[in-house]
Amino acid sequence: MGIIIAIIVVALLVVWVISVQRKLVGQDELCQNAMSTIGVQQESRWDALTGMVELVKSYNEHEYNTLRDVIAQRRPIDGNSSAADADAQENLMGQVAAGLNVVVEKYPELKANENYAKAMDAVDKYTNMVRTSKMVYNDTATKYNKLIRQIPDSLVAAIFGFKVRDYLKTEDQKTQMPSLKI
Repeated sequence: MGIIIAIIVVALLVVWVISVQRKLVGQDELCQNAMSTIGVQQESRWDALTGMVELVKSYNEHEYNTLRDVIAQRRPIDGNSSAADADAQENLMGQVAAGLNVVVEKYPELKANENYAKAMDAVDKYTNMVRTSKMVYNDTATKYNKLIRQIPDSLVAAIFGFKVRDYLKTEDQKTQMPSLKI
């Protein structure tokens, strides 16, 4: 009788471990999918920025080369990328956008260019999509991190090597209260 009880307890423990491991894998996959979605949105945004940089070429060769060199540093973001990888790509895109703003200030006729306006609309659209994807990723990472840090699931997470995921950061200037002075 004692052996049967021991076998039942071991069987229930094995079923529980398998169940928790499957739940952790599911949440990990959701995190990877959310990061991959950010990569897809960033890639579209890069394409729109690259189109804008090509427009700059006809106005100023030096500015074009500088922006092209920054764009050459871009790296794809996929499900296995870290939050730091995605943040680094956001910072590069910010450099390109800032460079484009400088050129537009120097050449107001560029701003009036219909292709520039279309490309700017695309950049804005993809920027909003990236922002939404980042919120989804952080929410998914929060759920995953809670699972692997709470007992008893944390025991199974440790056995199978699940690690806490980093969160995507918000740019410092975007967390500051904007000036309302006119």
